Amino acid sequence: MTDDAMFLADCRARLAFDLLANTWNAVVVWALRGGPLRHGELRARIGGISQKVLTETLRRLEFNGLVARRAHGGSPPRVDYALTDLGRSLLAPIDAFGAWAFAHGDEVMAAQERHAQEP
Repeated sequence: MTDDAMFLADCRARLAFDLLANTWNAVVVWALRGGPLRHGELRARIGGISQKVLTETLRRLEFNGLVARRAHGGSPPRVDYALTDLGRSLLAPIDAFGAWAFAHGDEVMAAQERHAQEP
């Protein structure tokens, strides 16, 4: 495969970029790194995410095979979410991206401020 072919619409690299393009996908995957959580626990751990957006994100991650939803019997019924092996395989790239952001975030914000001040 040539370097130019790596970013075509049907290539695997684009699939990975699409998964991480949604802000909440990586945040939810990272929040689940310690083990299964219920919807409310997950929302509290993340903060700043609405119930609706969290539900949509969990469905998207489940659809892509990154998160497994498990319903437990009982009264009231309980549902928790956990990373699949595929989801766990994303932790290292997310960690690397976070490290990059930590190292270069000030530079990015400075560039944004310079751009915002331009006439």
